[in-house]
Amino acid sequence: MPGDPHTSDVLVIGSGAAGLTAALNLAERFKVTVLAKGRLDEGSTAWAQGGIAAVLEPGDTFDNHIEDTMVAGAGLNDRATVEVVVENAPAAIQTLVKLGVPFNMNGGALHLTREGGHSHRRIVHVDDATGMAVQTALLRAAQAHPNVTLVPDMVVVDLATSRHELRYSGAGNVWGVYAFNRATNRVELFTARATVLASGGAGRTYLFSTAPSGATGDGIAMAWRAGARVSNMEFMQFHPTCLYNLEVKNFLITEAVRGEGGHLRNPETGKRFMPELDSRAELAPRDVVARAIDAEIKRHGLDYVHLDISHMGPEFVKQHFPTIHARLLDLDIDMTREPIPVVPAQHYTCGGVVIDRNGRTDLPHLYAAGEVSQSGLHGANRLASNSLLECFVFGEAVARDIAAHWGNLAPPPVIRPWDESRVTHSDEEVVIKQNWTEIRRFMWNYVGIVRTTKRLERAAHRIAMLREEVNDYYGHFRVTPDLIELRNLLESADLIVRSALHRKESRGLHYTLDYPETLEAAADTILVP
Repeated sequence: MPGDPHTSDVLVIGSGAAGLTAALNLAERFKVTVLAKGRLDEGSTAWAQGGIAAVLEPGDTFDNHIEDTMVAGAGLNDRATVEVVVENAPAAIQTLVKLGVPFNMNGGALHLTREGGHSHRRIVHVDDATGMAVQTALLRAAQAHPNVTLVPDMVVVDLATSRHELRYSGAGNVWGVYAFNRATNRVELFTARATVLASGGAGRTYLFSTAPSGATGDGIAMAWRAGARVSNMEFMQFHPTCLYNLEVKNFLITEAVRGEGGHLRNPETGKRFMPELDSRAELAPRDVVARAIDAEIKRHGLDYVHLDISHMGPEFVKQHFPTIHARLLDLDIDMTREPIPVVPAQHYTCGGVVIDRNGRTDLPHLYAAGEVSQSGLHGANRLASNSLLECFVFGEAVARDIAAHWGNLAPPPVIRPWDESRVTHSDEEVVIKQNWTEIRRFMWNYVGIVRTTKRLERAAHRIAMLREEVNDYYGHFRVTPDLIELRNLLESADLIVRSALHRKESRGLHYTLDYPETLEAAADTILVP
């Protein structure tokens, strides 16, 4: 019947590393539907250049990796979670090898590189395009599995919860999602016994971001509206080195360029500035390097700084960074002979939907994994190359928990279909574009690398004004992908600003001139709906 829901055992929102890992582990027993916002391969996973951290080098230990993660996270990490993720990393790498990920080799062993914040070489990689190789292998396995149904071009509007039941039960269960089908321009209902959010972060709340265009905080905003707690949203990681180019946006220059010997220099003097600021120089954690670049740019009135690895020699550079080298040559930049102009850009959302070590959220039947979640792994700043690792470990954990508790997961009741009769088409789409641009600009200017209470209050004031306008627009006009994203962007921006105003210290990625000291006790910022 028209309007009948699409029903499966488990519904996964997101077709990146976390979502596909969960799906593949569930598919041995259950029918799994995976919804992708756009193409199946255009999420954040495919954009990851650097690699995956794991203890594989002789002399390295789990304790070393745990300590590096805790130091980068400024002590806010949940140590038990860090231990679980780190100790499961080597097994996750072997699973990927079996799936056919063609990791770089050094003789008979995996080639390991080093990145900022790591005390040892422990980054396995596929040249400088690891994410794409991982995405390709996972997607190939999912497409070949008879129990996995992959559905592209579905923009999720909201979670379908108990309040959408035809006969309201009063419980807070999640029964699936309402999703806008780009092919039909209609909102469809997908239901399941368990729903897994693996929808990525909220990077596109900022004007400059290395995240793909779909990273608009959808899962975080939806879970918040449904009643789940959200934590640590003030910790937005800014990658130190994004290509500065007026025509090409969001091209990341991987951490490994610094890990393999790249130097940051003032473009006017040619002088390195990191050794004077931190004993680890260019290998300091991302928050330290990003603030240093930001300060150098502001102090000297620069547009960018230089990242120079040309001293390592042409063959070394081309062998280690073939993708970046080729892309830069298209822009008339030869990184084997000259420096790369770089600026910081938003890169990763360290906060998100609160989950336990099994990936459970506060809401029954709802799980989360990957960048959409706050698991306790990253603390106040994510250590380089721990992000894909988190996806694999928590993707598996979610699948195990769903399988272990399947008998307790009731089938979904009758859920009301989306009401298409209450709204009409709008002839003022420019309103959406205007508000989208305004959000991203004031978030960059007021809630960026260095913050003040006054700037945060200005951002909060803008959000309050926009919320009334966006809610009115959403309530009166037919939903579109742009409107769905605008609504989630505004919700995500509000969560970031509220969290930042709540924290009366500087810690990790949250640096405020009004509270420059770090408090002795580390505590999460937890927002409750």
